[in-house]
Amino acid sequence: MFSEEIRCLLALNSIKDLGPVLIKRLLLKFSSAKQIFDAELVELASVEGIGRERAKNIKNFYEWERVDKILKLCEKRDIKIFSFYNAHYPELLKEIYDPPAVVFCRGEIKPEDHRGLAVVGSRRPTEYGRKVTERIASELASCGITIVSGLARGIDSLAHSSAISSGGRTIAVLGSGVSFIYPPENRALAEKIIKNGAILSEFLPDEGPRRENFPRRNRIISGISVGTLLTEATINSGALITASFALEQGREVFAIPGNITSKNSEGTNFLIQNGAKLVREVKDILEEIEHFIPSLKKLNKIQPTVEVDDDEKAILNILDEKAGIDEIVLKTGMDIAKILNILLKLEIKGLIIKTEGRYVRRL
Repeated sequence: MFSEEIRCLLALNSIKDLGPVLIKRLLLKFSSAKQIFDAELVELASVEGIGRERAKNIKNFYEWERVDKILKLCEKRDIKIFSFYNAHYPELLKEIYDPPAVVFCRGEIKPEDHRGLAVVGSRRPTEYGRKVTERIASELASCGITIVSGLARGIDSLAHSSAISSGGRTIAVLGSGVSFIYPPENRALAEKIIKNGAILSEFLPDEGPRRENFPRRNRIISGISVGTLLTEATINSGALITASFALEQGREVFAIPGNITSKNSEGTNFLIQNGAKLVREVKDILEEIEHFIPSLKKLNKIQPTVEVDDDEKAILNILDEKAGIDEIVLKTGMDIAKILNILLKLEIKGLIIKTEGRYVRRL
């Protein structure tokens, strides 16, 4: 059974012209949703932004039967509802300007999920975007960081599935209700997420996706995270909206650099140009967020088996110690253009790293 407080919060959410900001102001004034409905008209009207008309809408609210139907539906489907004051409500989300009064949840929120990291990006990633997303998300999850994303096609789906494959936890924030999985091809992935984390939404369980829902969804993705990483995104990508929310919320913004001729890297390169932290390996993220997450595990340096061709092997064999381009040319006899192409492939595969203009094999 849900509490009377949850019932009253759902009622507030149903009232015309009452959004998250005004509900938050009312809660700060009256301490509980029930007290808001018990308050006198003049008391309600005195709250900044409420006024007499909105106060009347609160006092004249009559759709309690509809609210009770929603509660019964959630009980039947094992959908949890977390209020602003509930212990399971994401801690960081309370700090943003416009936190939802309630969030619906399928799955389980654990204490370690309260400080996750958002990984977002293009719905149509390149092979480069796919590989770096899978590698970075997997390594972050291996460190005990909960991966947060939006269950969209492309980068979002890769981030969720990589976290799960690495034995980690992940949270999906939806632009629809938690019973309306979108896109439909992600239903199987959604079930895996529920078993390895949670699906969250501020929208009613059966509400379908609407264009205007997704920016609202994005503020929650960044709001429950200590930082947001964009692995690949066009300049018009919705992922940049998430990055903007992260900046407004005082959170870290990270970006993976990409080919300057690729449209899918325009967004990430733009962010780096404007102050986002450039990420080449997971360590670049960990050094910025480790003080927020004291329970971080040491990054497992054991690399999965990766196929390499003979030319790649030849270069790997000389990179046990740092080497510059000139040294690699001398030792392999290959031309510079070919070497640069091979080095890029090895970086994408996570087998080498570049520091101070020199390359070295990843331990």
